[in-house]
Amino acid sequence: MTVTHLSHFALQVPDPEAGIQFYRDFGLEGGANGNKAVMRCAGRDQDQVVLVEGPRRELHHICFGTTEEGLASIKARVEGSNGASLIDPPTETPAEGIWIRDWENMTYNVRVSEAAPSLGGPNGHVDVEWKVNQPGHYGRMGGRGAPDRNLQVKPRRLGHVLHFTTDLSRRQEFYENVLGMRMSDRSADIIAFMHCAGGSDHHVIGLIQHEKTGFHHASFEVANPDEVGLGGSKMLEKGYKDGWGFGRHVIGSNFFHYIRDPWNSLAEYFSDIDYIPKDYDWQAKDWDPEDSLYLWGPGVPEDFGHNFEADQ
Repeated sequence: MTVTHLSHFALQVPDPEAGIQFYRDFGLEGGANGNKAVMRCAGRDQDQVVLVEGPRRELHHICFGTTEEGLASIKARVEGSNGASLIDPPTETPAEGIWIRDWENMTYNVRVSEAAPSLGGPNGHVDVEWKVNQPGHYGRMGGRGAPDRNLQVKPRRLGHVLHFTTDLSRRQEFYENVLGMRMSDRSADIIAFMHCAGGSDHHVIGLIQHEKTGFHHASFEVANPDEVGLGGSKMLEKGYKDGWGFGRHVIGSNFFHYIRDPWNSLAEYFSDIDYIPKDYDWQAKDWDPEDSLYLWGPGVPEDFGHNFEADQ
């Protein structure tokens, strides 16, 4: 019994309006909703980003969906765990399901819900045509392949969240033993990636070892590498700070471009990530740190792995 999908993440920020503007420019939709802000991907009836006001930017909580049976099982595992406990819902984000707080003061909401219908991928229709001409194979003939420069990039869904932890191994055990997730890959004692056992992207959660906890980035799927590149370029034109990209990862295989938000955390456009089916015998690999971050692209910025939340 496991969590089945990542629903949303919530950030506490000192200026929710700045966050609303950032995510709108990034291609999401939404705005203020009572005492918080809620942002969604176009065409998706599911909260993806929740912003609550507070004195500093920090990860407020991560929300996962599961089944009725899964929720009961996860609740029992929390009650029998060492270092995690059930808590009352936060007053600023009261919601159904169970709320969990662990030894690092991380907060999770697990509720009964179904993943929003896929807007393309193994579980849904493909609504974007992308034909690539390759040596000896012309998937596109009689038409121009380059997209319109004025294309409005609209992320399809929230793909994953990556956060810092003070104990990579213990955090991995929490995701495995309490939430029922599985290891996808790791690189030494630096970084690790987890997927949902019922079938999911290569990772829905990423973990980075650090002396303090904190939020690193959230990643949103777009249709293809063109939209990754265009999305990043348009955000730079709007004056936002470059995070890293355009490039292709090794672990997970996805194309990427990261943009810094108003508080120096990151939002990532991605496409073409590895997918791990339900009950597939995926062999997790421990990657050499020198060969784990990217296959090609600009060099890794010095501040890419910096925990700006710890500086506050």
